Amino acid sequence: MFSVRTFTIGMALAGAGLAGAAQAGVVVSSSGPSAAQFPAGKKLDDNSSITLRAGDTVTVLTGGGTRVIKGAGVHRVAATGESKRSTFAVLTRQRSAQRVRTGAVRGTGTPAAAERSPNLWYVDVSRSGAMCIASPDAVRLWRPGGELPATFTVGSSAGAAAVEVAFAENTRDIAWDGAQLPLADGSTYTIVPTQGGTTSEIRFVMLDAVPEEPEDLAATLIDKGCTNQLELLTAALS
Repeated sequence: MFSVRTFTIGMALAGAGLAGAAQAGVVVSSSGPSAAQFPAGKKLDDNSSITLRAGDTVTVLTGGGTRVIKGAGVHRVAATGESKRSTFAVLTRQRSAQRVRTGAVRGTGTPAAAERSPNLWYVDVSRSGAMCIASPDAVRLWRPGGELPATFTVGSSAGAAAVEVAFAENTRDIAWDGAQLPLADGSTYTIVPTQGGTTSEIRFVMLDAVPEEPEDLAATLIDKGCTNQLELLTAALS
């Protein structure tokens, strides 16, 4: 006869099994002789090991952060060390772009080329490529550097009138004007620095939702071709 005690023990064992279930990591980049075995987007058991050859480098993003695995031998997939959950939460926070206070950033001594955007949903005016977004209201324009004032002309490939966007002195980010520059899946905009420099082209990709786990978000960015955001996520969680 099936007893309450038997049921309780069974449920406890099942719960223990779920608690110990391995999480999945995702490959974000790879190079070397074994690169074909580890394409970007490949899921790996967080508690598993991979075998690499001399010259191999595999970058894996897991719930614990980003890990660069290299060299011949058998390597554990899971990242070790301090949790990156708080970093992930800040990086992916979505707030109304109109309500975010524009931070005045004084000289930090960090070269503009080495700067990273503080938020995954900010459009880096210096880089072209696909830009994944889930909330158009959370989109902001961001520029590396920022000590000097600067103006950019943002125009749509659909032929709508271009809009001039001005950054004040010591300002890194500014709200995207959704009324004049509407966003939809496939919307493409060119961003031209009026003082001279490299023109960038951004194609927006709409997401139905933002995955809550770092490895799932990385897989989504890979699938959608949002390489710049994938690089930012990978670097921030390293």
